[in-house]
Amino acid sequence: MSYPELPRTASGEVLVICTYYDEGEPCWGELRDRTGDGAATVPDGGGPVRLRRVVDAGWDGLRGGNVPALLPRGGSAAPVAVLVDSAAVYGGEPLLVDLAAIPGRGVRVVADRLGEILGALLGGTLVFDDLVRAMDSQGTYQGDAGRPAFPAPTTPPPRAFPALPVTDGALLVRTSFEDDDGWRALLAELGGTDADGWVGADIDPDDIDVDNYPLTALVVDDPAYAGLPPGAVPALVPPGEHTVLVALADAGTFAGAGGRPVVAVDLDDAPGHIAVLPWRQAGSMVCNLEIANMDFFDYVAVEGVQPWWEEA
Repeated sequence: MSYPELPRTASGEVLVICTYYDEGEPCWGELRDRTGDGAATVPDGGGPVRLRRVVDAGWDGLRGGNVPALLPRGGSAAPVAVLVDSAAVYGGEPLLVDLAAIPGRGVRVVADRLGEILGALLGGTLVFDDLVRAMDSQGTYQGDAGRPAFPAPTTPPPRAFPALPVTDGALLVRTSFEDDDGWRALLAELGGTDADGWVGADIDPDDIDVDNYPLTALVVDDPAYAGLPPGAVPALVPPGEHTVLVALADAGTFAGAGGRPVVAVDLDDAPGHIAVLPWRQAGSMVCNLEIANMDFFDYVAVEGVQPWWEEA
């Protein structure tokens, strides 16, 4: 599936992209007035930020990570774009997408502060890293849901990475190549890979332990992804593919910590946000996300709070 190209922006102009449609009609929810095609007033003497609202039913379901690939040649005049997706329509928090530092990662912002934050980003008093560092566990800038126990890294990618494989399931991507024995042990604990490179694909449903739901994922074992940071992942998922989850096996996975933790990367609610959890929980996470039984943030450990999967 391909999406239409996004329009060019002028200096001081930020795209507000509707990505949720009902029978072809754009849905803005309570954000209709706040994101009207006009100027958002920035407090404290800042200049106006023009919010250019754009609509095309071809963007229905567009993810934040896909936005950089749809920019016209030359990129965007603004360092961010705003997505009004289903979460924004029903929850009121639009998604800001990074177009400059680590394109494709995202942070939710309180709608009432949209103009203020955009003005600070365009004026240079805030950078996207500041938003990421101040995210709460639900991916909202300066939100009140508790600080993540494992904040998303803000280190820029060391180089360009190839697109990830096409799948509507989950991916397990190896990003650390210093411990071959540890990698083989992780795959063995996951049940081993089949001829097509999947773990968990051939498990008999009658053998599934619902308390330790097995991970079904396509394994990506390619040195081209060495050092891949979580924030760069959303932009590597091919546009139009609804990959459920990307889990990274990084240096921390092989550092001897209990449970061989993997880094799950959010692709929807706050692209690039992370949840660090034992590999035994990864299968449950994928399953619950697939059936919309839980949200990504339900698996994000909160600083000072025991994760629910560690409770007796």
